[in-house]
Amino acid sequence: MTRCAVYGTGSWGTAFAMVLGDAGCEVTMWGRRAGLVDAINTGRTNPDYLPDAQLPETVRATTDPAEAAHGADFTVLAVPSQTLRENLAAWAPLLPADTVLVSLMKGVELGTAKRMSEVVEEVAKAPAERVAVLTGPNLAKEIAARQPAAAVVACVDEAVARRLQAACHTPYFRPYTNTDVVGAELGGAVKNVIALAVGMAGGMGLGDNAKASLITRGLAETTRLGLAMGADAHTFAGLAGMGDLVATCSSPLSRNNTFGANLGRGMSLEETIAVTKQTAEGVKSCESVLDLARRHGVDMPITETVVDIVHEGKPPLVALKELMSRSAKPERH
Repeated sequence: MTRCAVYGTGSWGTAFAMVLGDAGCEVTMWGRRAGLVDAINTGRTNPDYLPDAQLPETVRATTDPAEAAHGADFTVLAVPSQTLRENLAAWAPLLPADTVLVSLMKGVELGTAKRMSEVVEEVAKAPAERVAVLTGPNLAKEIAARQPAAAVVACVDEAVARRLQAACHTPYFRPYTNTDVVGAELGGAVKNVIALAVGMAGGMGLGDNAKASLITRGLAETTRLGLAMGADAHTFAGLAGMGDLVATCSSPLSRNNTFGANLGRGMSLEETIAVTKQTAEGVKSCESVLDLARRHGVDMPITETVVDIVHEGKPPLVALKELMSRSAKPERH
């Protein structure tokens, strides 16, 4: 039986642990809080994040990171992006030498502007062939309800991607393989930033024309950045790009969309953070995505606008007027 370790007991880590269990894997989740770990083991649910999702008997939890790592064929990392480096530094010595490290995280590291797979390779001293990414339109609550969904598993080694595909393929969860790790990760990271913008537009009372324009132009600037970094343009037309972007920008289950909507209604950043129960990755990643764009000489006006609003305190209405008054360009500029 395939053994999997899942580090993180939040919504997405729990939902994906359920998927792995349903696919026939033996799964050990690691969690920091003993009370939550006990609740998962005794009640077969995660009462803090997904109380209605029944976990398979093959899924259990522990507070011991070494116990979770023991014999793991796949090590799934499901923690907030900006905490990955510190956490993985502690876990790396415990991991089996041949385990495949799987990133569920959709962010770019502040300061280094590194993608999550790059952080994993650096900290765990793992070759790219042993690092995979899972991404796509995967709202945790819908997957926890075992509603149909598709995803992309990306690794530079196609054989490894196929192994991961088999490990998480269920009647309701359909993974596709891809070798474009750069494109898959950028699609997942930048869509959170665009979802903040779309949420703000909704919070300001703007209509579907504005939202559709932001989604479409957001995809355009994501693709520009991806091409500058060597990604395949086709990736952004697929599940990791358009699929994830549409789901995150249109669903009330999206943390980033909801966060942006609160800002658009006039709440301050501090007020919005206070009412947000889980991490909205785009709030911090918007700065690192913009940093990455500038390092590659790529124009990303929507991302820049989000940074201005979230971190520079620019009123959303002012930022909108500035965005709309930019010089006219060809659509494929």
